[in-house]
Amino acid sequence: MTGPVYLDYNATTPVDEAVAAAMTVALTELFGNPSSAHVFGQRSREAVAHARAQVATLIGATPDEIVFTGSATEANNLALRGAASALAARGQHLITSAIEHPSVAEPCLQLGKQGFSVTVIPVDTWGRIDPEAIAAAVRPDTVLISVMHANNEVGTLEPITDIARIARERGIVFHTDAAQSVGKIPVRVEDLGVDLLTLAGHKFYAPKGIGALYVRTGTPLSPVLYGGGQERRLRPGTENVAAIVGLGEAAQLAHARWPMAGTHLEQLRARLHDGLNGRVPGLVVNGHPTARLPNTLNVSFPTVDAQELLLRAADNVAASTGAACHTGQPASSVLATMGLDNEQIRGTVRFSVGWPTTEAEVDLAVERIGQVWERQMAGR
Repeated sequence: MTGPVYLDYNATTPVDEAVAAAMTVALTELFGNPSSAHVFGQRSREAVAHARAQVATLIGATPDEIVFTGSATEANNLALRGAASALAARGQHLITSAIEHPSVAEPCLQLGKQGFSVTVIPVDTWGRIDPEAIAAAVRPDTVLISVMHANNEVGTLEPITDIARIARERGIVFHTDAAQSVGKIPVRVEDLGVDLLTLAGHKFYAPKGIGALYVRTGTPLSPVLYGGGQERRLRPGTENVAAIVGLGEAAQLAHARWPMAGTHLEQLRARLHDGLNGRVPGLVVNGHPTARLPNTLNVSFPTVDAQELLLRAADNVAASTGAACHTGQPASSVLATMGLDNEQIRGTVRFSVGWPTTEAEVDLAVERIGQVWERQMAGR
């Protein structure tokens, strides 16, 4: 990769070379429709089945519990709208958190307009939800809870296992958006105890435009699209074989890297934090100090505008002031919900390292960001 040091892996990741190679074979050789009975269709169908098994292995599911979608956004919509529809006769109350990605928050908002009651649970100053607040919000008509596994802005990990226990004891379907955690830390559906789990290919070195939804066997779910019988009739449409193959290959790579990935990312993040902390007095880290993604460093620079800082450093460093899906908005709702004031939010940068990041790149980023911050301070 050439150009500035890329430190925005939470926004998207480059496609791994092995993933690209597997997709190239699929694009050039597996052109058959997987629904076709002839040999060309069989080959594509076998490739899709192999990828489904690879994804299932990554999260500890069975292949028939994996539904391929066009994105994590689509998977979240299928989980929320599909479960709400399937369970509407039992009750119409949903619980979610105040820091969800728009692909969860917006479907909840739409369901609210359609007659469902939605309770939004706040988080603490670390961006972490209290499971007891979830338990207190449960009503006799509560049918669905959705809380993200890891926050995309500050990296805080939510107590999913504890929330799942509450949901299971009360017979409530539980969904988690794990788009940011899959591929960075071990994510096993049995350990978490969830019924529905979303993952995004482009967050762990697969291409954009492919995602998946884990659907625990027996979980009530209605389709939100109608057409053919693909993906257990939950996601009709001819399969994107090449992207699915890419997702499968990325899942296999992520599974193989587990023993070393967390340590590698944590060391890079620590190096970045230590370097910036040594250059910038008053730097504040946002998010939980320990229960967080190993690759994410969200920091508030004192008395400067983060957008201006990144603009001045753009030739050498590519990072962000918040989530890519919020670009253009004046402030981070996540940080505001956590209690940061406007001045702190204005000075916040999210750095996120990845598997390809090197120590030399981190050091270059620290040097350049430090220089720009010092010049901004000198010009005040």
